[in-house]
Amino acid sequence: MENPLVALSNELAATAERTGRGVVAVHGRPRISSSGVLWRDGVVVTAEHALRRGEEVRVTLPDGKTVQAELAGRDPGTDLAVLKVDSAAGGSILVSPEVKTGQLVLAIGRSEETGISAAMGVISNASGPWHTWRGGRIDQLLRLDLSLHPSASGGAVADASGKLAGIATAGLSRTSIFAIPVATIERVAAELLEKGHITRGYLGVGLQPIPLPEHLKARPGWEWERVGGPGGLIVLSVERDGPAGRAGVVIGDVLVAFDGKPVLDTDDVQAFLSKEHVGKPVRASVIRGGNLTELTIHIGERPRREA
Repeated sequence: MENPLVALSNELAATAERTGRGVVAVHGRPRISSSGVLWRDGVVVTAEHALRRGEEVRVTLPDGKTVQAELAGRDPGTDLAVLKVDSAAGGSILVSPEVKTGQLVLAIGRSEETGISAAMGVISNASGPWHTWRGGRIDQLLRLDLSLHPSASGGAVADASGKLAGIATAGLSRTSIFAIPVATIERVAAELLEKGHITRGYLGVGLQPIPLPEHLKARPGWEWERVGGPGGLIVLSVERDGPAGRAGVVIGDVLVAFDGKPVLDTDDVQAFLSKEHVGKPVRASVIRGGNLTELTIHIGERPRREA
C-alpha cells in the first residue's frame, strides 16, 4: 500500500506541472519578473501592481520562448492587467466550481531563470464580495495562507485537483496574500480587452467614517428614520472641479445617506460608484452646521491613471 504522504506529494507535484503549462513569466518591472496566466489564445492576465511599465513588456512562455507583449489595459482597482501576446495558445482552463475556507491550494508562478515555482497553503478565508482600497469590486474575498514567491504575483492559484481558483496577488493588502477570483478576472478582462480601461464612478472627495451624537438624531424635523444610521462620513477633502465639489459639498460636511439609504462606511458609497451610475444623479443627505440638507450630485467617471 502506497504511503498516503507520498501519494499526496506526487499528486501536488503533478498538479503544479499540469497547471504550470498555462503560467508564464512577465517581464514588466526591474530586476525581477512576475507571473501571468494564459487566459485564452493570445491573452495573458497578470497582477497590475507588478507591471511597472506599459511598454517593452516581454513574456516567457511555458515552452521557454520569450516574446513581446502588448498591454491591452490595466485596472489598479482590482490589481489586474491584460496583455496580448502573439503565438501564445491558451490552455483549456478548468475552473474550480466552489472555493471554500480551508481548501488546499497551490500558488504557481514562473520565472525565466528558474522555471515553475509552487507554494502550498490553504484558503484561510472565503467570503462575499468586497471593495479594494482603490475602489475595485472583487466578487469574492479569497485570502490565502501561504508564502508567495517574489516572482509568483499574477500566477495561478489552483485547488488540489488543478482547477483554477484565481490568480495570486500581494498587491491588494500590505499584510495578506489574496487570490483574485475567476469571476472578477472574467469581468475585468472582458472590459479591458474591449475598452482598454474600467469605467468607474467617482465623487472627488476624501471621506472618513464617524459616529453621530444622539442629540442630532433627536432634532425635530430631521425625519431620521428616513436617512438614519449610527454614523456617517465626514468630508476631509474636496476636489473643486469634481462632481461633489460642483454640487456644493464642502469640507466638514457629513454624508449620512445617498438616495435615502444610510452610508456608514466607504463600501456603502462604493455601491453608488459602479459604471451603471456614471452620469446619473444621486440625492445626498448631508449634515452641515448641525442642519440636515440635501444636495444632488451627478456621479462622474473616475479619471484614468497614466500607465
